[in-house]
Amino acid sequence: MLRLQLTPYSENPTWHWSGACYSTLDQRSTVEPFDHPMVEHLAATDGRRTLLVVRERVADRPACDPGVRALTPAEYDQALGAVTGWPTDFVLVEAEPGLPVRVTAGPARTTPLYLASDDTTLIGSWDMADLRGHVTGINPKEAARLLIYRPRYSAETLYRGVHRLTERAVAHFGGSLWITYPEPALHRTPRELAPNADVLDAFIATMDTAMDRRPWAHDTTLFHLTGGFDSGTVATRAAERYPGRFPTATLLIGGPGREQQIRRRAEMRSRVAFAEPDLVVDAMRHLPLSPDCPWVNGLVVSPYEEPLHVPFVEMARMVAASGARTVVTGLGGDEMVALTQEEEPHKGLGEITDAQILPWVGPRARGVLEFSDDGIAPPALINSMTLLSLETTAPVLLRHGLWPVHPFADPGMVVLGEQLPYAWREFKQLQRRRLRALGMSEDVVHPVERESFAEVIAASLTTHAPKLFARMLAEGSPLFEEGLVDPDGLRRSAARLDPATYSEEQDAKILEVLSLHLSVTAFLY
Repeated sequence: MLRLQLTPYSENPTWHWSGACYSTLDQRSTVEPFDHPMVEHLAATDGRRTLLVVRERVADRPACDPGVRALTPAEYDQALGAVTGWPTDFVLVEAEPGLPVRVTAGPARTTPLYLASDDTTLIGSWDMADLRGHVTGINPKEAARLLIYRPRYSAETLYRGVHRLTERAVAHFGGSLWITYPEPALHRTPRELAPNADVLDAFIATMDTAMDRRPWAHDTTLFHLTGGFDSGTVATRAAERYPGRFPTATLLIGGPGREQQIRRRAEMRSRVAFAEPDLVVDAMRHLPLSPDCPWVNGLVVSPYEEPLHVPFVEMARMVAASGARTVVTGLGGDEMVALTQEEEPHKGLGEITDAQILPWVGPRARGVLEFSDDGIAPPALINSMTLLSLETTAPVLLRHGLWPVHPFADPGMVVLGEQLPYAWREFKQLQRRRLRALGMSEDVVHPVERESFAEVIAASLTTHAPKLFARMLAEGSPLFEEGLVDPDGLRRSAARLDPATYSEEQDAKILEVLSLHLSVTAFLY
């Protein structure tokens, strides 16, 4: 939600607002907010200390005056306390002569903030590509995590020299960068329901509160309606409250679930009143890794952005062209009703043992996986997998002038989900029963076919990936040089990428190798 350049110990520390960014008189420090109606910014000083805030707006409040306000020291302390208690996404910058600068992220993250530094200046951006010049190499531990699909929410990124500011963390910079994590967030446990408790009413009320925190209900809001339980629950509730107001968009999958997805979306749109247009991008016609893919064309793209890049970029382009400015999604719904390990023991994403069955994982990657949980952020109020998903989604939307809203990632929704009994979380019973209460058919409530991007990935890997792997194997890769990917194992696996021999279970994860190779090559060369 911002770009920044901060040089502490400035001789001219007085800040002013230019109409586009905040800067000191010597222009050595700047803070550039993302320009969007859902984002506001403010600044205040007591004559010595200065705070600058870029934050997601809340409803029923006019946007802040961006000018730098003069406060007394007591008023400044009060303002600082109000900032840190803000209920939506925010980033706080604090500056004081003779002291390191501080950058703090809020707990309800919607967009990422990546940081880098040199001897004098801290640089930050929501777009990792802006920090390319500060990359000094590959972080092998993070590369290993990504190669076996074992993502971890931490200050580390794939690149040495580039850091992530995690939720509630504070970055200190006075010539070197130091990031401190917060205390672990406290969480609830499932409870028994009170007599006559109405779970669906509580769910609807909590969902309404989550959406109503922000000034989203206007003519430039669009809902990402996939036809699944999570986006379907959020979008149909909004359309129920505001009939005929909101258009929709989605990516159309392939395979057996394709026709079912079309039917389910059509039923949702007919059961409650949505607006036109309904934008549908056929992901099978905009395959990842195709010749028009930004990664394939050598553009500098963060490795954390959506790996199905081409269809998501096309959808964002169409949404922006339609006049929308805000996109509401169902991200976070899986985690809101997830079962605990005590309720149903299950493997997490990317077990370390997966390195033994993925033949392309190199010796150095295998060696560092023992330490893959070292240095991760403490438990957050919002599930760390949700936070990583939001970070994956945001940059593509922001580049197209779109602001994301994720009601399931609202702290109130998280708290409700944690306390629900097992029977309401198992197999997403909460969302299923809500859709059933709207009169949806069995096709919507209990779909038979799996709906996923598995067929899109398969088509990409069997159509476009073989040539890319052949080029990678012929020309080399930093991943080979660092011992992170084994070229012999990769060659054997790439040979299987044929429609006749392709196996989703064995072959789908190889997509990450290309994603990392193309990103690393663009960042380092």
